[in-house]
Amino acid sequence: MTVTFADKLARIPHYEPGTSLDEAKQRAETDDAVKLASNESPFPPHPAVIEAIHRASADLNRYPDPEANLLRGRIAERHGTDPARVAVGNGSCELLLAAAEALCEEGSELLFAWPSFSIYPYLAPISGAREITVPLAEGDVHDLEAMLAEVTAATQLLIVCNPNNPTSTYVSAAEVGAFMEKVPAHVTVILDEAYVEFQTVDHPDASVDLLASFPNLVVLRTFSKCHGLAGVRVGYALAAPQFRAAVDAVRQPFSVNSLAQAAAAEAILHQDDVAARVERTVTERIWMEEALRGLGLDTADPEANFSWVSLGGRDEAEVVAELTRAGVAVRPGTPLGGPGHLRVTYGTRPENERFVEALRAAI
Repeated sequence: MTVTFADKLARIPHYEPGTSLDEAKQRAETDDAVKLASNESPFPPHPAVIEAIHRASADLNRYPDPEANLLRGRIAERHGTDPARVAVGNGSCELLLAAAEALCEEGSELLFAWPSFSIYPYLAPISGAREITVPLAEGDVHDLEAMLAEVTAATQLLIVCNPNNPTSTYVSAAEVGAFMEKVPAHVTVILDEAYVEFQTVDHPDASVDLLASFPNLVVLRTFSKCHGLAGVRVGYALAAPQFRAAVDAVRQPFSVNSLAQAAAAEAILHQDDVAARVERTVTERIWMEEALRGLGLDTADPEANFSWVSLGGRDEAEVVAELTRAGVAVRPGTPLGGPGHLRVTYGTRPENERFVEALRAAI
């Protein structure tokens, strides 16, 4: 029997996840391994979050709250908004995929910079839209003026990843605000801020203030990074109530499970823990940048929890292979749209020191 699949399946790119810790251990020529490939936090969640998960596990025979009322209410309180303006998802990726399905169709256009987050190339094939990509400007930063120049009457969705993944660069909230002044009202702009808490240019909530002026703006955030909850997958969007209704209409019910809701609802209460985790990460970022400069390597100006390292013409595959043998997993740049680069997440100081020494040997 022959199974016939939709034509769009052939247009969906293959996602290359970061090497898992088990894979890194298997490939290494040492007894242990360090994973700096997935932009996770090396620091575990707040103890109260673990306790909340344990409490919630007693009711796993019941479906989760389909409206995620507790979680949405706490997110709304944290940002001083109405719960009706909060959408939650199984990671921010689910909200991106749902936004493309809800807003785009055949004949519409979807616009983003490249290199940027590797989920974005999925959005056009699944929605039927035409993909428009704009190269980053000098310094591997978003070229907002160039993006504006590509907007047409058919543009339905425009995405700005800020700080940008994989380059770690950031454009200020003031620049985003000036950009939004020029974006036509028919274009929904998603400001994807998975790493915004790690940047030191603006207050992390500076972009949230823009929502009052621009009803076509969506601010997208995640609990995976600064809250240390990558394993439970919770993201959220701050937007007009119509956006929440639209993404909910195209998703399955119960997309955020009970344990994830409980973990995120507790985590958002501990902003002091977030601040401490961010401070430790920024300390490692400063150390890492100095160490990489000491090796004679250039990086894009980092404002996230990872660096985008130029190998200066060295063979990317050979360097990655050497690091792998030394038990250090990083992300090669080619699958992320940047040949000749590495993306390395900041770990603990011993992990970072091990990476630098392995890189020193590899180059």
